[in-house]
Amino acid sequence: MGQNPRPDRSRRPVRSDSWSPERVRDRLISLQAAIRETVTANLRSQQADVLSQVATERGGDTIYALDVHVESVLLDFCEDWAEEQPLILIAEGISEEDEEGRVTFPRGTPEKEAAFRLIVDPIDGTRGLMYDKRSAWSLAGVAPNRGAETNLADIIVAVQTELPVTKQYLADILWAIQGRGAQAERQNLLTGERYPFTPRPSQAADLHHGFAMLSEFFPGRRAIVADIQDRLVAELGAFDDESRVRVFNDQYISTGGQLYELIVGHDRFNGDIRAHLMRARHLPGLPPGLAVHPYDICTELIAREAGVIVTALDGQPLRDRLGVDDNVSWLAYANPALRARLEPILRRLFAEHGLT
Repeated sequence: MGQNPRPDRSRRPVRSDSWSPERVRDRLISLQAAIRETVTANLRSQQADVLSQVATERGGDTIYALDVHVESVLLDFCEDWAEEQPLILIAEGISEEDEEGRVTFPRGTPEKEAAFRLIVDPIDGTRGLMYDKRSAWSLAGVAPNRGAETNLADIIVAVQTELPVTKQYLADILWAIQGRGAQAERQNLLTGERYPFTPRPSQAADLHHGFAMLSEFFPGRRAIVADIQDRLVAELGAFDDESRVRVFNDQYISTGGQLYELIVGHDRFNGDIRAHLMRARHLPGLPPGLAVHPYDICTELIAREAGVIVTALDGQPLRDRLGVDDNVSWLAYANPALRARLEPILRRLFAEHGLT
Protein backbone atom coordinates (compact mmCIF):
# COMPACT_ATOMS: atom_id res chain seq x y z
CA MET A 1 0.00 0.00 0.00
CA GLY A 2 2.39 2.75 1.10
CA GLN A 3 6.17 2.71 0.67
CA ASN A 4 7.06 5.38 3.22
CA PRO A 5 9.07 4.11 6.22
CA ARG A 6 6.96 3.82 9.36
CA PRO A 7 8.04 5.41 12.63
CA ASP A 8 9.03 3.20 15.56
CA ARG A 9 5.92 2.95 17.78
CA SER A 10 7.12 0.16 20.03
CA ARG A 11 7.67 2.40 23.07
CA ARG A 12 4.42 4.38 22.84
CA PRO A 13 2.39 4.31 26.08
CA VAL A 14 -1.26 3.28 25.89
CA ARG A 15 -3.65 6.18 26.46
CA SER A 16 -6.42 5.56 28.96
CA ASP A 17 -8.81 7.83 27.02
CA SER A 18 -8.28 6.23 23.60
CA TRP A 19 -11.86 4.94 23.46
CA SER A 20 -13.59 8.06 24.80
CA PRO A 21 -16.08 9.56 22.29
CA GLU A 22 -14.19 12.85 22.26
CA ARG A 23 -10.89 11.12 21.55
CA VAL A 24 -12.51 9.07 18.78
CA ARG A 25 -14.00 12.21 17.23
CA ASP A 26 -10.65 14.01 17.29
CA ARG A 27 -8.92 11.00 15.76
CA LEU A 28 -11.41 10.85 12.90
CA ILE A 29 -11.14 14.58 12.24
CA SER A 30 -7.36 14.19 12.07
CA LEU A 31 -7.64 11.24 9.66
CA GLN A 32 -9.95 13.10 7.33
CA ALA A 33 -7.75 16.20 7.36
CA ALA A 34 -4.86 14.03 6.17
CA ILE A 35 -7.06 12.49 3.48
CA ARG A 36 -8.18 15.94 2.34
CA GLU A 37 -4.57 17.11 2.10
CA THR A 38 -3.61 14.07 0.03
CA VAL A 39 -6.61 14.39 -2.28
CA THR A 40 -6.08 18.12 -2.81
CA ALA A 41 -2.43 17.58 -3.69
CA ASN A 42 -3.35 14.95 -6.27
CA LEU A 43 -6.09 17.08 -7.80
CA ARG A 44 -3.65 19.94 -8.26
CA SER A 45 -0.83 17.83 -9.65
CA GLN A 46 -2.60 15.40 -11.97
CA GLN A 47 -5.13 15.65 -14.78
CA ALA A 48 -8.63 14.23 -14.65
CA ASP A 49 -7.84 11.60 -17.28
CA VAL A 50 -5.22 10.16 -14.91
CA LEU A 51 -7.28 10.35 -11.71
CA SER A 52 -10.34 8.84 -13.41
CA GLN A 53 -8.55 5.70 -14.57
CA VAL A 54 -9.96 2.48 -13.12
CA ALA A 55 -7.45 0.99 -10.71
CA THR A 56 -9.40 -2.17 -9.96
CA GLU A 57 -12.85 -3.63 -9.39
CA ARG A 58 -13.16 -4.82 -5.80
CA GLY A 59 -16.18 -5.95 -3.89
CA GLY A 60 -19.21 -3.88 -4.74
CA ASP A 61 -17.60 -0.82 -6.32
CA THR A 62 -15.02 0.54 -8.73
CA ILE A 63 -11.72 1.78 -7.30
CA TYR A 64 -10.38 4.74 -9.27
CA ALA A 65 -6.84 6.08 -9.31
CA LEU A 66 -7.85 8.94 -7.02
CA ASP A 67 -9.09 6.44 -4.43
CA VAL A 68 -5.80 4.54 -4.39
CA HIS A 69 -3.81 7.58 -3.29
CA VAL A 70 -5.48 7.66 0.14
CA GLU A 71 -5.19 3.98 1.02
CA SER A 72 -1.76 4.32 2.63
CA VAL A 73 -3.01 7.29 4.67
CA LEU A 74 -5.86 5.18 6.05
CA LEU A 75 -3.74 2.12 6.80
CA ASP A 76 -0.99 4.13 8.50
CA PHE A 77 -3.64 5.85 10.61
CA CYS A 78 -5.11 2.53 11.76
CA GLU A 79 -1.72 1.07 12.60
CA ASP A 80 -0.99 4.15 14.68
CA TRP A 81 -4.33 4.07 16.51
CA ALA A 82 -4.05 0.34 17.15
CA GLU A 83 -1.03 1.02 19.35
CA GLU A 84 -3.61 2.38 21.82
CA GLN A 85 -6.56 0.04 21.17
CA PRO A 86 -7.10 -2.96 18.86
CA LEU A 87 -9.64 -2.13 16.16
CA ILE A 88 -11.33 -3.51 13.08
CA LEU A 89 -11.25 -1.39 9.92
CA ILE A 90 -14.07 -1.83 7.42
CA ALA A 91 -13.51 -0.14 4.06
CA GLU A 92 -13.76 -0.90 0.35
CA GLY A 93 -10.57 -1.98 -1.37
CA ILE A 94 -8.29 -2.12 1.68
CA SER A 95 -7.42 -5.79 1.49
CA GLU A 96 -7.18 -8.00 -1.56
CA GLU A 97 -6.87 -11.07 0.65
CA ASP A 98 -10.03 -10.29 2.64
CA GLU A 99 -13.05 -10.14 0.35
CA GLU A 100 -15.23 -8.90 3.21
CA GLY A 101 -13.26 -5.64 3.46
CA ARG A 102 -12.23 -6.09 7.10
CA VAL A 103 -8.74 -5.80 8.56
CA THR A 104 -7.88 -6.04 12.25
CA PHE A 105 -5.19 -3.83 13.73
CA PRO A 106 -2.64 -4.71 15.03
CA ARG A 107 -2.49 -7.15 12.12
CA GLY A 108 -3.38 -10.68 13.13
CA THR A 109 -5.35 -9.68 16.24
CA PRO A 110 -8.48 -11.85 16.65
CA GLU A 111 -11.61 -9.84 15.88
CA LYS A 112 -13.13 -10.59 19.28
CA GLU A 113 -10.27 -8.68 20.94
CA ALA A 114 -10.96 -5.45 19.03
CA ALA A 115 -12.51 -2.67 21.10
CA PHE A 116 -14.42 -1.13 18.21
CA ARG A 117 -15.23 -1.23 14.52
CA LEU A 118 -14.27 1.68 12.29
CA ILE A 119 -16.17 1.91 9.01
CA VAL A 120 -14.76 4.36 6.47
CA ASP A 121 -15.37 5.68 3.00
CA PRO A 122 -12.22 7.74 2.43
CA ILE A 123 -13.69 9.43 -0.66
CA ASP A 124 -17.45 9.34 -1.09
CA GLY A 125 -18.16 11.07 -4.37
CA THR A 126 -15.03 10.12 -6.29
CA ARG A 127 -16.78 10.39 -9.65
CA GLY A 128 -17.53 14.07 -9.23
CA LEU A 129 -14.27 15.01 -7.54
CA MET A 130 -11.89 13.27 -9.92
CA TYR A 131 -13.19 15.56 -12.68
CA ASP A 132 -12.98 18.54 -10.30
CA LYS A 133 -16.74 19.06 -10.66
CA ARG A 134 -18.08 18.95 -7.11
CA SER A 135 -16.94 18.27 -3.56
CA ALA A 136 -16.68 14.72 -2.32
CA TRP A 137 -16.80 13.74 1.37
CA SER A 138 -14.64 11.63 3.63
CA LEU A 139 -16.87 9.55 5.90
CA ALA A 140 -16.18 7.60 9.09
CA GLY A 141 -18.22 6.00 11.84
CA VAL A 142 -17.18 4.09 14.95
CA ALA A 143 -19.22 1.48 16.80
CA PRO A 144 -18.38 -0.75 19.78
CA ASN A 145 -17.36 -4.18 18.52
CA ARG A 146 -20.48 -6.33 18.82
CA GLY A 147 -19.20 -8.99 16.47
CA ALA A 148 -20.35 -9.67 12.91
CA GLU A 149 -23.82 -8.30 13.64
CA THR A 150 -22.57 -4.80 14.49
CA ASN A 151 -24.74 -2.46 12.41
CA LEU A 152 -25.35 1.16 11.47
CA ALA A 153 -27.54 1.75 14.53
CA ASP A 154 -24.58 0.84 16.77
CA ILE A 155 -22.44 3.75 15.54
CA ILE A 156 -21.85 6.22 18.38
CA VAL A 157 -19.38 8.65 16.76
CA ALA A 158 -19.42 9.88 13.17
CA VAL A 159 -17.43 12.49 11.28
CA GLN A 160 -17.59 13.70 7.69
CA THR A 161 -15.19 16.16 6.07
CA GLU A 162 -15.64 17.97 2.78
CA LEU A 163 -13.09 17.23 0.05
CA PRO A 164 -13.42 20.35 -2.10
CA VAL A 165 -12.64 21.02 -5.74
CA THR A 166 -9.44 22.92 -6.42
CA LYS A 167 -11.05 26.34 -6.90
CA GLN A 168 -12.77 26.16 -3.49
CA TYR A 169 -11.05 27.51 -0.38
CA LEU A 170 -13.77 26.82 2.23
CA ALA A 171 -14.60 23.31 3.43
CA ASP A 172 -16.98 22.01 6.08
CA ILE A 173 -16.50 19.40 8.79
CA LEU A 174 -19.48 17.83 10.59
CA TRP A 175 -19.56 15.42 13.51
CA ALA A 176 -21.85 13.86 16.07
CA ILE A 177 -21.51 11.90 19.28
CA GLN A 178 -24.63 9.85 19.99
CA GLY A 179 -27.10 11.80 22.12
CA ARG A 180 -25.22 15.11 21.96
CA GLY A 181 -26.52 16.66 18.75
CA ALA A 182 -24.66 17.51 15.55
CA GLN A 183 -21.87 20.07 15.34
CA ALA A 184 -20.00 21.62 12.45
CA GLU A 185 -17.35 24.08 11.46
CA ARG A 186 -16.23 25.75 8.25
CA GLN A 187 -12.50 25.94 7.63
CA ASN A 188 -10.66 28.45 5.48
CA LEU A 189 -8.09 26.26 3.73
CA LEU A 190 -5.92 29.27 2.87
CA THR A 191 -5.60 30.72 6.37
CA GLY A 192 -6.52 27.77 8.58
CA GLU A 193 -9.25 29.78 10.33
CA ARG A 194 -12.24 27.81 11.60
CA TYR A 195 -15.79 29.08 12.02
CA PRO A 196 -18.19 26.93 14.10
CA PHE A 197 -21.81 26.78 12.99
CA THR A 198 -24.89 24.87 14.08
CA PRO A 199 -26.46 22.64 11.41
CA ARG A 200 -30.14 23.46 10.86
CA PRO A 201 -32.28 21.25 8.62
CA SER A 202 -35.21 22.84 6.80
CA GLN A 203 -38.37 23.31 8.84
CA ALA A 204 -40.60 23.67 5.78
CA ALA A 205 -43.79 21.63 5.99
CA ASP A 206 -44.02 20.97 2.25
CA LEU A 207 -41.77 20.65 -0.80
CA HIS A 208 -42.86 23.82 -2.61
CA HIS A 209 -39.88 25.79 -3.92
CA GLY A 210 -37.45 23.33 -2.38
CA PHE A 211 -35.14 20.46 -3.34
CA ALA A 212 -36.41 16.89 -3.00
CA MET A 213 -35.37 13.78 -4.90
CA LEU A 214 -34.71 10.07 -5.17
CA SER A 215 -31.29 9.03 -6.47
CA GLU A 216 -31.00 8.07 -10.12
CA PHE A 217 -27.29 8.50 -10.64
CA PHE A 218 -26.72 5.60 -13.02
CA PRO A 219 -28.64 3.73 -15.72
CA GLY A 220 -31.02 1.02 -14.55
CA ARG A 221 -34.80 1.28 -13.92
CA ARG A 222 -34.63 5.06 -13.72
CA ALA A 223 -38.11 5.25 -15.26
CA ILE A 224 -39.50 3.68 -12.09
CA VAL A 225 -37.71 6.22 -9.90
CA ALA A 226 -39.00 9.04 -12.09
CA ASP A 227 -42.55 7.69 -11.92
CA ILE A 228 -42.45 7.55 -8.11
CA GLN A 229 -41.04 11.07 -7.87
CA ASP A 230 -43.52 12.58 -10.32
CA ARG A 231 -46.52 10.92 -8.67
CA LEU A 232 -45.31 11.95 -5.22
CA VAL A 233 -44.99 15.63 -6.05
CA ALA A 234 -48.24 15.55 -8.05
CA GLU A 235 -50.14 14.36 -4.97
CA LEU A 236 -48.49 17.17 -3.03
CA GLY A 237 -49.79 19.79 -5.48
CA ALA A 238 -46.63 20.47 -7.46
CA PHE A 239 -48.53 20.41 -10.76
CA ASP A 240 -51.55 22.47 -9.68
CA ASP A 241 -50.23 25.31 -11.82
CA GLU A 242 -48.67 23.78 -14.94
CA SER A 243 -46.88 27.01 -15.78
CA ARG A 244 -44.80 26.95 -12.59
CA VAL A 245 -42.03 24.69 -11.28
CA ARG A 246 -42.59 23.86 -7.60
CA VAL A 247 -40.00 21.18 -6.72
CA PHE A 248 -36.34 20.93 -7.73
CA ASN A 249 -34.08 17.91 -8.24
CA ASP A 250 -30.34 17.77 -7.54
CA GLN A 251 -28.47 14.53 -8.23
CA TYR A 252 -25.43 14.80 -5.94
CA ILE A 253 -23.40 11.63 -6.60
CA SER A 254 -22.33 11.26 -2.98
CA THR A 255 -24.47 9.81 -0.21
CA GLY A 256 -22.50 11.80 2.34
CA GLY A 257 -23.11 14.88 0.21
CA GLN A 258 -26.84 14.15 0.12
CA LEU A 259 -26.93 13.88 3.90
CA TYR A 260 -24.98 17.14 4.17
CA GLU A 261 -27.54 18.95 2.00
CA LEU A 262 -30.29 17.80 4.36
CA ILE A 263 -28.32 18.59 7.51
CA VAL A 264 -27.61 22.22 6.56
CA GLY A 265 -31.09 22.95 5.21
CA HIS A 266 -30.49 22.87 1.46
CA ASP A 267 -32.68 19.82 0.75
CA ARG A 268 -36.00 18.80 2.25
CA PHE A 269 -36.21 15.15 1.20
CA ASN A 270 -33.69 12.73 -0.18
CA GLY A 271 -33.64 9.00 -0.68
CA ASP A 272 -32.06 6.14 -2.53
CA ILE A 273 -34.04 3.00 -3.43
CA ARG A 274 -31.53 1.40 -5.80
CA ALA A 275 -30.92 -1.54 -3.47
CA HIS A 276 -34.59 -2.51 -3.74
CA LEU A 277 -34.60 -1.92 -7.50
CA MET A 278 -31.66 -4.32 -7.82
CA ARG A 279 -33.45 -7.06 -5.87
CA ALA A 280 -36.85 -6.71 -7.59
CA ARG A 281 -36.64 -9.35 -10.34
CA HIS A 282 -40.25 -8.75 -11.37
CA LEU A 283 -39.59 -5.19 -12.59
CA PRO A 284 -38.97 -4.45 -16.27
CA GLY A 285 -35.61 -3.30 -17.55
CA LEU A 286 -32.08 -3.84 -16.35
CA PRO A 287 -31.46 -3.15 -12.64
CA PRO A 288 -28.99 -0.51 -11.44
CA GLY A 289 -25.42 -1.76 -11.42
CA LEU A 290 -24.54 -0.10 -8.12
CA ALA A 291 -26.32 0.80 -4.89
CA VAL A 292 -25.46 2.35 -1.54
CA HIS A 293 -23.27 0.27 0.79
CA PRO A 294 -23.09 0.69 4.58
CA TYR A 295 -19.84 2.67 4.34
CA ASP A 296 -21.57 5.20 2.05
CA ILE A 297 -24.09 6.05 4.74
CA CYS A 298 -22.00 5.48 7.87
CA THR A 299 -22.45 9.14 8.93
CA GLU A 300 -26.24 9.08 9.05
CA LEU A 301 -25.88 9.50 12.82
CA ILE A 302 -24.91 13.14 12.14
CA ALA A 303 -28.11 13.69 10.19
CA ARG A 304 -30.24 12.13 12.92
CA GLU A 305 -28.52 14.11 15.65
CA ALA A 306 -29.19 17.28 13.62
CA GLY A 307 -32.91 16.47 13.49
CA VAL A 308 -33.16 14.76 10.09
CA ILE A 309 -35.25 11.58 10.12
CA VAL A 310 -33.43 8.73 8.36
CA THR A 311 -35.24 5.43 7.77
CA ALA A 312 -35.31 2.27 5.74
CA LEU A 313 -38.12 1.94 3.18
CA ASP A 314 -40.35 0.37 5.84
CA GLY A 315 -39.95 3.39 8.11
CA GLN A 316 -37.67 1.62 10.59
CA PRO A 317 -34.15 2.76 11.56
CA LEU A 318 -31.26 1.59 9.40
CA ARG A 319 -29.78 -1.57 10.89
CA ASP A 320 -27.63 -2.84 8.04
CA ARG A 321 -24.49 -4.65 9.15
CA LEU A 322 -21.17 -2.84 8.90
CA GLY A 323 -19.61 -4.30 5.77
CA VAL A 324 -18.75 -3.53 2.17
CA ASP A 325 -21.04 -5.76 0.14
CA ASP A 326 -24.61 -5.33 1.43
CA ASN A 327 -26.88 -2.93 -0.46
CA VAL A 328 -28.84 -0.30 1.47
CA SER A 329 -31.97 1.67 0.58
CA TRP A 330 -32.73 4.75 2.66
CA LEU A 331 -35.06 7.72 2.96
CA ALA A 332 -34.44 10.99 4.81
CA TYR A 333 -36.87 13.76 5.72
CA ALA A 334 -35.69 17.17 6.94
CA ASN A 335 -38.28 17.27 9.75
CA PRO A 336 -41.22 15.34 11.26
CA ALA A 337 -43.86 17.36 9.40
CA LEU A 338 -42.36 16.41 6.05
CA ARG A 339 -42.14 12.79 7.06
CA ALA A 340 -45.80 12.77 8.09
CA ARG A 341 -46.78 14.20 4.72
CA LEU A 342 -44.50 12.23 2.40
CA GLU A 343 -44.11 8.82 4.01
CA PRO A 344 -47.68 7.49 3.52
CA ILE A 345 -47.58 8.39 -0.17
CA LEU A 346 -44.16 6.87 -0.66
CA ARG A 347 -45.10 3.66 1.13
CA ARG A 348 -48.10 3.26 -1.17
CA LEU A 349 -46.08 3.98 -4.32
CA PHE A 350 -43.35 1.55 -3.28
CA ALA A 351 -45.97 -1.11 -2.68
CA GLU A 352 -47.53 -0.53 -6.11
CA HIS A 353 -44.16 -1.26 -7.70
CA GLY A 354 -43.63 -4.31 -5.50
CA LEU A 355 -40.69 -2.77 -3.66
CA THR A 356 -41.99 -3.39 -0.13
